[in-house]
Amino acid sequence: MHRTLISLAVVAALAGCGQAPEPPAATGATETSAASAASAVNALAAEWTGPYGGVPAFDRMQVADLEPAFDAVIAQHLAELDTIAAQAEPATFANTIEAMEQTGQDFRRVQVYFGIWAGNLSSPEFRAVQAKVAPKLAAYQSKIIQNEALFARVKAVRDGSEFATLRPDQQRLTDNLYKRFQRFGAALDAEKKARYAEIDQELAKLQTRFSNNVLADEEGYVTYLEPSQLGGLPKSFVDAAAAIAERKGQPGKYAVLNTRSSVDPFLTYSTERALREQVWRSFVNRGDNGDDKDNNALIADILKLRHERVGLLGYPSYAAWVLEDRMAKTPERAFELMQAVWPAAVARAKEEVADMQKLADSEGAGITIEPWDYRFYAEKVRQARYAFDSNEVRMYLDIERLREAMFYVAGELFGMDFKPVPEGSVPVFHPDVRVWEVTQRGSGEHIGLWYLDPYAREGKRSGAWASSYRDHQTFAGKRTVLSSNNSNFIKAPPGEPVLVSWDDATTFFHEFGHALHSLSSKVAYPSLNWGVRDYTEFQSQLLERWLFTQPVIDQFLRHAETGEPMPAELVQKVRNASTFNQGFATVEYLSSALIDMKLHMVDPAGIDPDAFEREQLTALGMPKEIVMRHRTPHFGHVFASEGYAAGYYGYLWAEVLTADATEAFVEAPGGFYDKKLASKAVEYLFAARNAMDPAVAYRAFSGRDATIDALLRDRGFAAPNDAAEGGAGAGEE
Repeated sequence: MHRTLISLAVVAALAGCGQAPEPPAATGATETSAASAASAVNALAAEWTGPYGGVPAFDRMQVADLEPAFDAVIAQHLAELDTIAAQAEPATFANTIEAMEQTGQDFRRVQVYFGIWAGNLSSPEFRAVQAKVAPKLAAYQSKIIQNEALFARVKAVRDGSEFATLRPDQQRLTDNLYKRFQRFGAALDAEKKARYAEIDQELAKLQTRFSNNVLADEEGYVTYLEPSQLGGLPKSFVDAAAAIAERKGQPGKYAVLNTRSSVDPFLTYSTERALREQVWRSFVNRGDNGDDKDNNALIADILKLRHERVGLLGYPSYAAWVLEDRMAKTPERAFELMQAVWPAAVARAKEEVADMQKLADSEGAGITIEPWDYRFYAEKVRQARYAFDSNEVRMYLDIERLREAMFYVAGELFGMDFKPVPEGSVPVFHPDVRVWEVTQRGSGEHIGLWYLDPYAREGKRSGAWASSYRDHQTFAGKRTVLSSNNSNFIKAPPGEPVLVSWDDATTFFHEFGHALHSLSSKVAYPSLNWGVRDYTEFQSQLLERWLFTQPVIDQFLRHAETGEPMPAELVQKVRNASTFNQGFATVEYLSSALIDMKLHMVDPAGIDPDAFEREQLTALGMPKEIVMRHRTPHFGHVFASEGYAAGYYGYLWAEVLTADATEAFVEAPGGFYDKKLASKAVEYLFAARNAMDPAVAYRAFSGRDATIDALLRDRGFAAPNDAAEGGAGAGEE
């Protein structure tokens, strides 16, 4: 997923730097924005210097500099926009839209550092500053939105005769900017604008508290194991857990962190059922422990404020407001897709549970399958049915070889080469971070840099995400890309390989897909790098499919000890099991997406989030053996920011496109490495970014709209009924 921060995406969009789902970074061939007082404040606002068109000064970051830096760059950016708004000349695309695209470069630099602290290096010191900065950023957003003269100029360009003469990408840029102003309250009267601004500031505070509460529970609930409690755990996990416990001052013990990358393998392999329950409960109850870090009251307040805010704009619900500019267009269409898949997913999940219960009974376990048993017994069923266990596959999934595999795919499909930068030539924010230069194969043209921060540590948010520190543009001098991937793999002891699960390997490829989406950009304007939320997960999901292509298997999936490639027999077993446990995976995800949408469609007055979650899951027929992938009290996608709020369904919407596009590659003469189809995919699905309507772009690639049929085939579910035959074809036309 993309990194999201407070309301910075909205600030970015309205400030002319794109509707970014994570902090859009400073841009510049050598970062040549006008010298300013802001840049003199501290290193955070200073122009980026050094090689590769200038790079962030990660070695000069100081938390104490953050608040004064934001104060200065916010004031400067607002002044830049005021200058544009106050021009005597009639509004034109050049003096208004393009002029706005060039503003705020100092702000974007500071924003990058903020994103690093929030995601990769959080600390009590930073969180205190973050709490003070969040409402300032919300107020800044409101001032941009409420700049009536600026909005009038944008509207004049959009409604004027010049608009018809603009290139399609320029028309899209102008229209998007106008709609963003309008959707965020620019046309409200003075009283409603004032209330809108108040709500934004309050939401910024609440969402920041939500995020920090989840992080506190992730850091605070660590399960320490004794040597006698290691039954079933693979050596790679045990070694990593010992190293973590040692670093935490518990030598001789083994630490299970309260993060998915640590919890999931423990639940899969541990034979200690009571400990599985303990670890499971700590994980699923993040933000829901009835203490000062409990998020339920915050969620209720967030929902009420979001509902009130869109009510000022005349929308019946927050979901209706959100989906208006998505591919789905309406909550009803998103629901239609989810409900078409849900019954088949639940039916498959019940079959999976029955298989597990039968196996547990045959072993004389004397238990009824519970959520903390699901992964453990799913693995046993997998071994029995397909004659291999996940740990056997794990031995072929070394993250260093997986990284090389990703580079191989990028070379074959995108014509990109990755070369490590000389050590010390590019500042990094942590010793674990490594950097590669990306160039165009053949010409050697510099494309950008790719940063990798792969390991879990205290202060780093859980999960995996991609960020861009600088986006591509050409309209005011070419600016190259600075992209990053961030994971939470458990670091192995020195000299030992980091071996990961199949799911983790897939996620590694997924997030690299986001990075390639950034690196492949050919857009002229930075704002066109970021776009429609229920489309932006498509490219990353599509890249996942190359993990198990034959060239990757042959060259990179090699045994960690012997170096031998994955044998054909094991490859076939993995292929045979490709739809195994899809009931669980689909129900786990879809339940989160459905609850997200339902929460944002109702009037939240008097809402009890915990009760609402339970009641709605019961009404949906949620299997008791499965819990939501993201329970409401720690659903950071939705409540730590607004990036995925009423939009978590977008992963499924994107999967419709992914399954359909995958079948196109399967059927192509050259398969997944078909040069002609790969070229079309790069041109229309990756390089175009948001310069083209997503539905139009997909039709240019495929020749038609995608439908749900391919998705159901992909997951091994039954064929769709008549009501399920709609697809992901509606665009912004």
